[in-house]
Amino acid sequence: MSETRISARPVSPFWPPGLPRHLTLPQTHLFHNIEVSAARYPHKPAIVYYDSPLSYAQLKADAERLAGHLQHVCGVKRGDRVLLYLQNGPQWVIGYYAILRADAVVVPVNPMNLSDELRHYVHDTGATTAIVPQDLLAQVTPLLATDSSGAGLRHLVVATYSDYLGTPTTLRVPDIVAAPRDAVAGAGLTAWHAVLARGLVPGPMQAGPDDLAVMPYTSGTTGAPKGCMHTHRSVMSTLVGGVQWFGCTQDAVFLSVLPFFHVTGMAGSMNGPLYVGATIVLLTRWDREAAAESIQRYHVTLWQVISTMMIDFLSNPRIEQYDLSSLVAVRGGGAAMPEAIALKLKALTGLSYAEGYGMSETMAATHINPPQRAKPQCLGIPVFDVDARIVDPDTLAEMPQGESGEIVVHGPQVMQGYWHQPQATADSFVQIDGKRFLRTGDLARIDEDGYFFMVDRLKRMINAAGFKVWPAEVEAMMYKHPAILEACVIAARDARRGETVKALVVLKDGEQGRVSEQDIITWAHEHMAAYKSPRIVEFVAALPKSGSGKVQWRELQAQELARSTPPQETR
Repeated sequence: MSETRISARPVSPFWPPGLPRHLTLPQTHLFHNIEVSAARYPHKPAIVYYDSPLSYAQLKADAERLAGHLQHVCGVKRGDRVLLYLQNGPQWVIGYYAILRADAVVVPVNPMNLSDELRHYVHDTGATTAIVPQDLLAQVTPLLATDSSGAGLRHLVVATYSDYLGTPTTLRVPDIVAAPRDAVAGAGLTAWHAVLARGLVPGPMQAGPDDLAVMPYTSGTTGAPKGCMHTHRSVMSTLVGGVQWFGCTQDAVFLSVLPFFHVTGMAGSMNGPLYVGATIVLLTRWDREAAAESIQRYHVTLWQVISTMMIDFLSNPRIEQYDLSSLVAVRGGGAAMPEAIALKLKALTGLSYAEGYGMSETMAATHINPPQRAKPQCLGIPVFDVDARIVDPDTLAEMPQGESGEIVVHGPQVMQGYWHQPQATADSFVQIDGKRFLRTGDLARIDEDGYFFMVDRLKRMINAAGFKVWPAEVEAMMYKHPAILEACVIAARDARRGETVKALVVLKDGEQGRVSEQDIITWAHEHMAAYKSPRIVEFVAALPKSGSGKVQWRELQAQELARSTPPQETR
């Protein structure tokens, strides 16, 4: 397949200086990235894991031995799907590249999923092999095939995080990481260390840039999760584009705290750094003290982080005691960074938070803020070779600059479609000007500089007596209250207005009892228009979050509607 350049369309005048609009992508297998970095920098740490280094040469060697096991013992063939069900750790990275080395397809799975949720992944993908950690083995064993039909998993590689801890550390190590190796026994189960000890050699790589490589699952608004089919080419697009956008070199040091099962962390905090030969400082669990100490200790230069982590990081009363001066870029996405938090980061480090925008369907970013001119609470501008437009959700007519509509995107990082879901695939794509565009379901507007600003999800809107209220806007304003740690805005039923605005609020430590729910309501009325100001505030201990750290507003909305819906009368 030849590369296509996006036809000329208006671009932001603030495109990063020195970068081309078109990015020529490597026409290679993703595993070749590891081969190249290991040949160039064999003894350099690819990963530093709680002060224990793993060199590029060792990363490549371990991935090849695991790939040999997948092929020769598990029977994995080109195009087969293999589940990767782990928390962040060296085994996640090695497992990912081992599956690719075996010419198979990586199916990254949220480690918070339990057996019933995992069952869908196993059945939908037809996977017979999974790489799992010992602490989650009990969630996977019920899915082992028990009859001659072969349905279900048949092979498990069981990892122990502490296998890669060889250096004493003063960092706080999570219990699951420090736990010693358990004995592994049972049909189809093989311990990670035993796999590596056998030293099996995989066959030659056969897959090319247009073969499937990674298949993350996305929940969408309804129904069971759907697999997003990504090729080596589409995965390559975001990993290469990210390092080019931020000027990353082989001497960069990344703090990798975002979960790798999610495309944002996978592309920006794992694949990109390894492509250029940089070093990843890796944490299995988010820990603000360990993060700050790691930045100071390893002179971290680039950090990809989401708003919930940054809020916690900056609320650390000891934060100013750490030397964070090595940081040259802080980036992220998934949810808008509250302006008050971005300003606090700027005051502490002198850096602007560079937000980006993407989806599982696009293997992370289609838009990123230019590092030299990042705008707050902004998705950024379309990156290399991306044609992104704002259209009327009903007519698909392009909207004028400044008016809200649905984001549609065309570019090299867009998925092929949903696995075994032809109707869902057809519903998610439209033809505009002869090109295939992905419908994102996100509402945004474009400003006079070509920057995209999120308005909200297409269906996440509160209609209060005819006034449209966008929850993300209200949430961003509420973060300016000095007592608020987190906030989620949802719709509540109202007899007069139909719907009204409700805010679920987590207070900062020490604020409980000092501020009341009515105080927040009064403050909100003083700081925003009456129609969008929360009429109801409820204090909660915590907000539910997905494994990637996003606040699960749909869950909270459903709970609210269930509480306010009267039970049906029985006859």
